[in-house]
Amino acid sequence: MHIKKYIFVLLISIYSQSVFASPEIQFWRTSDGARVYFVKNNALPIVDISVEFAAGSSKNLPEKSGLANLTRRMLKLGAGGLSEDEIANALADVGAQLGSNFDADRAGITLRTLSHARERRVALDIFSRIIQYPEFPQDILQREKTRIIASIKESSIKPDYIARRTLMKMLYGDHPYGLNGSGDIETVAALQQEDLLRFYQSHYAAANAVIAIIGDISRQEAASIAESLTNELPRKAIDDSPVPPVKDTHGKIERIAHPATQSHILLAHPGMRRNDPDYFPLLVGNYILGGGGFVSRLMEEIRQQRGLAYSVYSFFAPLREKGPFQIGLQTKKEQSEEALAVTQTVLKDFIAEGPGEQELTAAKQNLIGGFPLRLDSNSKILAYLAMIGFYNLPLTYLDDYLKAVEAVTTVQIKDAFSRRIHPESMVTVIVGAVDE
Repeated sequence: MHIKKYIFVLLISIYSQSVFASPEIQFWRTSDGARVYFVKNNALPIVDISVEFAAGSSKNLPEKSGLANLTRRMLKLGAGGLSEDEIANALADVGAQLGSNFDADRAGITLRTLSHARERRVALDIFSRIIQYPEFPQDILQREKTRIIASIKESSIKPDYIARRTLMKMLYGDHPYGLNGSGDIETVAALQQEDLLRFYQSHYAAANAVIAIIGDISRQEAASIAESLTNELPRKAIDDSPVPPVKDTHGKIERIAHPATQSHILLAHPGMRRNDPDYFPLLVGNYILGGGGFVSRLMEEIRQQRGLAYSVYSFFAPLREKGPFQIGLQTKKEQSEEALAVTQTVLKDFIAEGPGEQELTAAKQNLIGGFPLRLDSNSKILAYLAMIGFYNLPLTYLDDYLKAVEAVTTVQIKDAFSRRIHPESMVTVIVGAVDE
């Protein structure tokens, strides 16, 4: 066993040094305080850019639930004197694409454009207007509110939506992470143009911005782009309050009737922060428990041994404060209580005993071997740059990842899970519970 482990460590060391080379990340600040993370890549004549702000759903007030999402959604629907159609047509003419991202912590918008001067200039002009001069047109705002409300109504009868919303409310209570990112029907209906303008002015500031750039341009060109995207933003955010700490939970099970043929079962516990000192032991441990697909313990016990579910999973969703640790599965209604009991037993045994050395070795091989695939495109690297920037992670994060995974021990995993995850305190939802 010791020889096998030595060989594995040696091979990983050779692999990480000779095969995998993480991109070189350059960092600086614009004159207005925005943080910029840049990777030069001349492989394709393309530039990818993202601009993110601490303007996620946790910045909502309960009575304004959905405001952060609607503000982000409206950015590209009229800005800098251009209508929604003019923006879309101009970008299409130069082959550029807009995207966006949104979660509890962050809101951002992305651009992919050709690096050739003419196409890039047109795309960046529009992108700059979207970020710095959004107009939130009244007629478009009403249309988008109608669409969001219709989506909420449609989703509200679906068992997976009911389970997720109930779980987050149970897990976070009145904490901002418990708010519905899309909002609620009543709160979205009440939002007005001035609400969006006020939210934008409060959170979309230069000093609050994280700019990630990767592509076929020079450092000097990247610096010029970053300046042009933020020099007309307010210098500092009006509302820069931190997300409050997440409180501990008290164990509770919510059983909700639903006509679906299967029960949707979700369990959750406050998990970890993005810069958590237990990040890698929890990451590797979760791969063994339920994050590794068919090789995980939960899959082996729930599906392979008992046939209680087609799929079962677990994951950590790290945020600025403790994001959820979640386990989920679907099963026949008449098997829901048995499936829940088995899931709870597997988790308790894992926490009490920790993983075995063979499980750990297999998990490391999969995590390390698959890591280069997470960086095999500009868009994937861009996402990592934005994450590193937003959470102030080291510029060496991508280099450190493999070493950190390889260094995890079974003792560290057992210790981290026993301190951080308490099965008796987990909240649980069963939508489609057996009728009593």
